[in-house]
Amino acid sequence: MKATVIGIGLIGGSLALEMRKSKRFTEIYGVDESAEHGKQAVQLGLVDEVLPLSEGLNRADVVVLAIPVNAIVRMLPQVLDSIHPQTMVFDTGSTKGAICKSVKQHPNRGRFVAAHPIAGTENSGPTAAFNSLFQGKVNIVCEKEMSDEDALQLATQLFASAGMRTVFMEPDEHDRHLAYVSHLSHVSSFLLGQTVLDIEQNEKHISMLAGSGFASTVRLAKSSPAMWAPIFEQNREYLSQALQEYILHLQRFQYHLMKGNTHELYNIMLQANEIRRILNGIPNTINEKTLVS
Repeated sequence: MKATVIGIGLIGGSLALEMRKSKRFTEIYGVDESAEHGKQAVQLGLVDEVLPLSEGLNRADVVVLAIPVNAIVRMLPQVLDSIHPQTMVFDTGSTKGAICKSVKQHPNRGRFVAAHPIAGTENSGPTAAFNSLFQGKVNIVCEKEMSDEDALQLATQLFASAGMRTVFMEPDEHDRHLAYVSHLSHVSSFLLGQTVLDIEQNEKHISMLAGSGFASTVRLAKSSPAMWAPIFEQNREYLSQALQEYILHLQRFQYHLMKGNTHELYNIMLQANEIRRILNGIPNTINEKTLVS
């Protein structure tokens, strides 16, 4: 088989590496609007050749769309218009509602698998790609009933070979959950970074005094705005709800802080500690009596 990866950055480049490692593909082509990224992708061995979009589609048995979600919405119908009848297409977008709607009535909808491999770092571009990015992570597929069986099977096999476990959701469910567990954390990181930059004008103080906690919290603020602005725009309804709830929690914390209610601050933090148990897969054994009254 031959594959064409549209967008040879962190996700697309890492998928290309996984495809090469699987030995199922004889050729891997790249398509990228940045000539420099295309050159780097070839030099790094991510792809064998960089092609224009039309030629990349014409040669491919599998097409991967690993570009910003607004570009996927624009390009996906064109891709499905242009592929061969047996070519399979899947995307890696972090939102699914608008993407699925863009091809809901397309005659080639069955050749498309709406996927979201939940993996990434704060880095971008071909040089950020690496082999183990997807190991142990979750891949979400939406509207599986609208994908042809062979396309769905190949996509899930590819993600499985990269070390991912696939789960199935509807687009609306996907976008609602991701607003809370992914998109909100990126907004928080961006705005914490902006707050510190606004208040602390001396850059030396930031670099000298910032500890590991600050560094880990603002790590996501180094992410690409070109990728995240379209995600926020496409998921604005659910993200707005998540932000409103987050703001209410911040206001509650500020209220108790200003009132000197240390026991209430303690209880808020104790309850928040539950996230560690959940992320570590530990059974619920919290003792409500440990809350300060």
